Amino acid sequence: MLSRNKRGRIALALAAIAGLLTAMPPSADAAGLLIADGGLGGVLEIKEQDVKVTINNGIAVTEINQVFVNTEDRQVEALYTFPVPKGASVANFSMWINGKEMIGEVVEKERAREIYNSYKRVRRDPGLLEQTDYKTFEMRIFPIGPRAEQRVRVTYYQQLDYDHNWGTYVYPLATVTRNNIDQRTTGKFALSLDIRSAVPIVSMVSPSHGDMVVTAEHADDYWQASLETDGGDLARDVVIAYEVARPITGLDLVTSKQRGEDGFFLLTLTAGEELAEADGGGADYVFILDVSGSMANDGKLRLSRDSLNAFIDSLGEDDRFELVVFNVKPTTLFSSLVDAGGDTKARAAEFLDSQQARGGTSLHPAITTAYKYGDPDRDLNVVILSDGMTEQRERRELSELILQRPSNARVFCIGIGNEVNRPLLEQIADDAGGLAAFVSHGDDFQRQAKAFRRKLMHPVATSLAINFQGAEVYDVEPTQLPNLYHGAPIRVFGRYRKGATVDANITGEVRGKAISTKAQLDFPRTDAGNTEIERMWAWHRIDRLLKEGDRKGSRASVTDEVIRLGEAYSIASEYTSFIVLENDSEYGRWKIDRRNALRIKRDRAGREKVQEQLTRLRRKATEGMGPDAPATLASDRRDKPGVTDQVIDTQQAMSPETQDQPRRKVDLDIDDNNGNGGGGGGAIDPFTAALAVGLGGLAIKSRRKRLGKSSTRSGS
Repeated sequence: MLSRNKRGRIALALAAIAGLLTAMPPSADAAGLLIADGGLGGVLEIKEQDVKVTINNGIAVTEINQVFVNTEDRQVEALYTFPVPKGASVANFSMWINGKEMIGEVVEKERAREIYNSYKRVRRDPGLLEQTDYKTFEMRIFPIGPRAEQRVRVTYYQQLDYDHNWGTYVYPLATVTRNNIDQRTTGKFALSLDIRSAVPIVSMVSPSHGDMVVTAEHADDYWQASLETDGGDLARDVVIAYEVARPITGLDLVTSKQRGEDGFFLLTLTAGEELAEADGGGADYVFILDVSGSMANDGKLRLSRDSLNAFIDSLGEDDRFELVVFNVKPTTLFSSLVDAGGDTKARAAEFLDSQQARGGTSLHPAITTAYKYGDPDRDLNVVILSDGMTEQRERRELSELILQRPSNARVFCIGIGNEVNRPLLEQIADDAGGLAAFVSHGDDFQRQAKAFRRKLMHPVATSLAINFQGAEVYDVEPTQLPNLYHGAPIRVFGRYRKGATVDANITGEVRGKAISTKAQLDFPRTDAGNTEIERMWAWHRIDRLLKEGDRKGSRASVTDEVIRLGEAYSIASEYTSFIVLENDSEYGRWKIDRRNALRIKRDRAGREKVQEQLTRLRRKATEGMGPDAPATLASDRRDKPGVTDQVIDTQQAMSPETQDQPRRKVDLDIDDNNGNGGGGGGAIDPFTAALAVGLGGLAIKSRRKRLGKSSTRSGS
């Protein structure tokens, strides 16, 4: 067994790997900056960039306030371009017009562009934010006067990645969206981050900026981080990682329900530390490496070779492997599965070093070849390393091919570089019962490869399903659950009509053995917090609909619903855009409902409640500082006469986070075939896990014994 310190060092390194998913070398062009009209002349500088991040219940809300200056003596239209963070939903776009913040609204994309152009022709103040492809947003602002300043605000929501007890937040700056964009801010760059975690936080670091990021612990479940620079370089991602205590396997429920409206929920199923030991058995691996011409860009082929060499070097003596490279056709190294010995590993390294990036991309023949290596007595792991830039016409064929894979085969996709087709690789992996990961420069390939092998050994559970009884649950996403892996919790979003106690019946298989267990969860009648999950539910539904359209070869049947959801929940997509108009009357003239203005007001009120709770925790953390510090500061009394320390303490004790909690956290015995669900309040990881490569494995040998002990402890 590893010591706690050594485990901590390994986990920290893995967190750094997960956190640098979008990292680029220093020479990359920064995103998120303004350029004049299509980049044709003109200089616009960032005077100030302030980023506020609140992480609550596993969802990060990032609010970016930027002030730009037109350094020209002429009026310009400005183009603002920035990358789409992984798993993020842009929730708001605001501009300051005549000293007042005007919140944008989401409408169908072509209509938004027509409205924008109509104002531009008469030189009035509009703003437009639209998604240009699966990875980039662009925002247009007109006009910015000579030497004038323009303030904008963009807010996006995203699920965080977790990896070996480490949560990672990335503020992406180092993703190329357009060439020839200035990489520095002439004024202040500041990022502040507040983290609340149901699982105690034990440490926090910044792999990207080191000691430049100041961290502070205020309570076991609340930490802060802060970075501030003057005239900073914006060509590096800001990465902040924090370690939480590893829970045991269980469920965690988060809800949002406004009075008189149907509610939303997020349910997380997490495999705990008791399932983290690796099985000693071997497996078969077919590594498929993309060597097409697109892999020559951004050093992707070199990065792939480094990753694959590390993966192959980590294989054990009971493993077998084959190596396939492809562009327009596949080429095999051994033409059979070979034992992972010193000689075969050396031959693989020599073969990889000889590869050059050239030609087109045809993934279908390579996957078909990999399936031929299936052995009914052993698991087959097909691992694809590619940027996913395959031909459009091939994508439907790929979807059909994935469904025809051998029953014991899973396909894992590793996206290489930042210019990568994430939707395609995620879709392939999801359909094949695997996972998609995305790696980039700066990763520790040796450490990540060992963890990746543990990941591929076995899923914790397959063929999973959750049936809800009570509260009238509906519109659950995803409609079909993926496999459960250690280190990669399953997240389930859905709607419900009324508050009630719900029986969550979980069924599935663990290595061919049927499992069945039940958990009782309380869905509240009202819950004003956690409004972020409403948009995240809609974002997941949109994402699923688009992937369904891609599988069919046409999105025509889903486009109307994607537009409806985008407009209703204020989500910019490839079919909907944000438009900012000068005042409320202009929105009325175009018959655009102020849905987002109302939703943003509600969301901000919810975050203010969270900030009030965090303020109390910060004050409590400093009560014992200084000579003979009083237990309660005068400011805590809010200058109310007659308010005593005891009254204040009682008020704080009755705050929502300290009252009797409903059943929102349930420990599970997923290996209990008698249908006895674990009860109790053991804290479990409420967050999604990183789809990075450095992830944990599955314990098969000691599961029954360890889970039996955990069940006994939780019931005592």
